[in-house]
Amino acid sequence: MAARIGIFFVFVAVFLSISAFSSAQDLQIVNAERRIDLSSHIVKAFLTLKVENIGKDPAAEMLLAFPPTQIKNLAMVQALAITGKKKKKTYLPLDVKPTERPDAPNDTGYYRVKFISPLGPGETVSLEVLYILTHSLEPFPVEITQSESQLVYYHDSAVILSPYHIKQQTTFVKTPTTRVESFTSIEPANRAGKEIKYGPYENRASYSYTPVIIHFENNSPFAVVEELVREIEISHWGSLQITESYRLTHGGARHKGVFSRVDYQSKRSVSGASSFNALLAVLPPRVNSVYYRDNIGNISTSHLRTGFRKSELEFEPRYPLFGGWSATFVIGYRVPLEDYLFEASDGRRYLNFTFGCPLVETIVNKLTLKVVLPEGSKDPSAVLPFTVNQELEVKYSYLDIVGRTVVVLQKDNVVPTHNVPFQVYYTFKPIYMLAEPFMLVTAFFLVFVASLAYVHIDLNIVKK
Repeated sequence: MAARIGIFFVFVAVFLSISAFSSAQDLQIVNAERRIDLSSHIVKAFLTLKVENIGKDPAAEMLLAFPPTQIKNLAMVQALAITGKKKKKTYLPLDVKPTERPDAPNDTGYYRVKFISPLGPGETVSLEVLYILTHSLEPFPVEITQSESQLVYYHDSAVILSPYHIKQQTTFVKTPTTRVESFTSIEPANRAGKEIKYGPYENRASYSYTPVIIHFENNSPFAVVEELVREIEISHWGSLQITESYRLTHGGARHKGVFSRVDYQSKRSVSGASSFNALLAVLPPRVNSVYYRDNIGNISTSHLRTGFRKSELEFEPRYPLFGGWSATFVIGYRVPLEDYLFEASDGRRYLNFTFGCPLVETIVNKLTLKVVLPEGSKDPSAVLPFTVNQELEVKYSYLDIVGRTVVVLQKDNVVPTHNVPFQVYYTFKPIYMLAEPFMLVTAFFLVFVASLAYVHIDLNIVKK
């Protein structure tokens, strides 16, 4: 009997998986519009899709497909469902997660998009999808002199890679300037100013792919942080101390030849057009005790603007950064504790802070964020809207007895879209706040007793 029940459940599971698979195959994209923004070194693509269920069963999800050259550089995928019309439109976020298919052709990568409610036969739904690519612009030539502009290649497809049949589609590509050396023309295709249009194309079969290459000028700052370590230290005595250690590099075409400071200062528009010598960091409001330094010492070329919603720190490295050049530096600041530490309904305390990198338009290859909890904190847990690697460490500071628990969050391929709030929950007994004052009082008392003993011994020696 037990064996029959087991076989029955296996049969049901297989039936449901086959049903879900067939439902996915019964979808088609009625209309698709893709807009690719190449204005900076972070590639942003916006998809507007109208999806129809042409099958007989409801469909609970759909798949987004990406070629292997893009899946490895994919930093983020977001999807929204559109309801209503014109001014009454509302956008509802959808659950998007990476997935795998055993029958994926040519190492295609997939993301699963779950609908808000199953899409019935004959029904349609409109979606907006944003996906972000990093390290997808290839400098060519790979080396340039100080006076040359930077040219890059971008590889993609004139048609959208999809596991579904697409009835009609159009792709628009925006370049930062009107200088386009060359681009692959797949009729109908045309270029006007900074925009290249591919399509409209009709009735393209699933997994259609038409390679295109665009060679164009891009002198935007290719700021890449090879490694960023952010440490947030919580003190229940009134403040958060944030320390950020950067290892920054210029990820564009490598600089060749000699560097002329005279030409750089006098002919800034033509000399070193692809370099950058200024950075902007968006910091929390009400920051104080801000410092900016490197291995040599404090750097004075910075300016801080504070506001009610945000603070902005404009600063310059000690030298301009050309392709392949690097710089290391540290930014530190304090913020009031009451703005970021709260108490949950269950009695736990939680930190609410911003994940990601404060530098504007920057790619972070490896981000490590450490939240140092007060000594005596227990049961820490982190809540984030995306997947990160989590682990715990112990850090010892002044007057610590058992050490402080450190929640370590690590994520690769971080872009500005990842700058969203996250929370770290923990339990803490107020009695632990007396530990450090008790240690100080005890230390002063022992020093006082030792001083008295020393004076007593010294007086005895003098009397003798």
